[in-house]
Amino acid sequence: MTSTTTTALVVLGGTDRLRRADRELLVLAGTLGATHVVVPAAPDDALLDELAAHAVATVHAPEGGPGDRLTTPAVALAAAAARETGARVLLLAGTPEAKDVAARLGVRLEAGVLTDVVALDADLVATKSVLAGGWTTRCRATSPVLIATVRPNSVELPADVPADVAADAPADVTTGAPGAEQTGAEQPGARRPRVRTHALEDTVPAARVVGRAELPASGRPALGEARVVVAGGRGTGGDFGPLEELADALGGAIGASRAAVDAGWIGPEAQVGQTGRTVSPQLYVSCGISGAVQQRAGMQTAGTIVAVNKDEQAPVFEIADLGIVGDLRKVLPQAVGHLRALRGEQAQPGRRRSSGRGPGS
Repeated sequence: MTSTTTTALVVLGGTDRLRRADRELLVLAGTLGATHVVVPAAPDDALLDELAAHAVATVHAPEGGPGDRLTTPAVALAAAAARETGARVLLLAGTPEAKDVAARLGVRLEAGVLTDVVALDADLVATKSVLAGGWTTRCRATSPVLIATVRPNSVELPADVPADVAADAPADVTTGAPGAEQTGAEQPGARRPRVRTHALEDTVPAARVVGRAELPASGRPALGEARVVVAGGRGTGGDFGPLEELADALGGAIGASRAAVDAGWIGPEAQVGQTGRTVSPQLYVSCGISGAVQQRAGMQTAGTIVAVNKDEQAPVFEIADLGIVGDLRKVLPQAVGHLRALRGEQAQPGRRRSSGRGPGS
């Protein structure tokens, strides 16, 4: 139906190296047409090289960095970039922060907003999983501009992602008002995207950041973006050690039920379910979780669900692709042992990394 090329604007939340969720947005944008990107601060050469590999035309950044105001600077920058590029679709990650930006952008641009999108075709018809994954719907915005937040792990990344471009390929830089002349050197064959800086004066009231603290590094992927999630509930008794070993063997993240979080065995950032995070990994391993509807609401769109529970009547077995009736303290170490054997690794009996938050840990 659509014959014209769609301009897509991808709104990124950081200027570090691209995460998988960022790459998914860029791949999806590339299927629609020309791609432009918004970043919260001036991009470095490494990021520009990565964006060049996704054929990004222009990177929009603010003058003077992100500042200490929450949400509103990102909204103002994305709105300015959308108007300048004439973007018909804006793509954001499926995080709470990005959804906040999307909602405010919808007001500023008078655009329809769709959240938790899992697919988007050339006619800008979106596919969504709704009602805890029980239904799949197709919908489209009636407004000229569409704003969509995309659920992580919804877009397949091509195996032949282009390699990074040469570090000596300079980026073009544009500053000032829309339509200002380029100040950076233009070299034939330069593959890095042009950098366009915006001087923004946003007077909308906003909360301010008064301090920042880094979370301790776990070496595991973020829960919302992980392709493998190993989650534990009341059946763990507070000992997440076996789950952590399996998650590390699979390169996955640790999740938990509300019961485990309420018991203080693990932090709330790990909670999966109706009142926690919604995840959609390729593999979800449920350990000692009954699988009540509140928990299922956050994970039943996973590609493959494996359930380990001593209770053969546990509701989680109704949605599991593979169910194992057994003690997770016996099942999980066996699984880890088989994985190590398949990889030719030497087993390390007695090695256990505890979460340090519960009994027996």
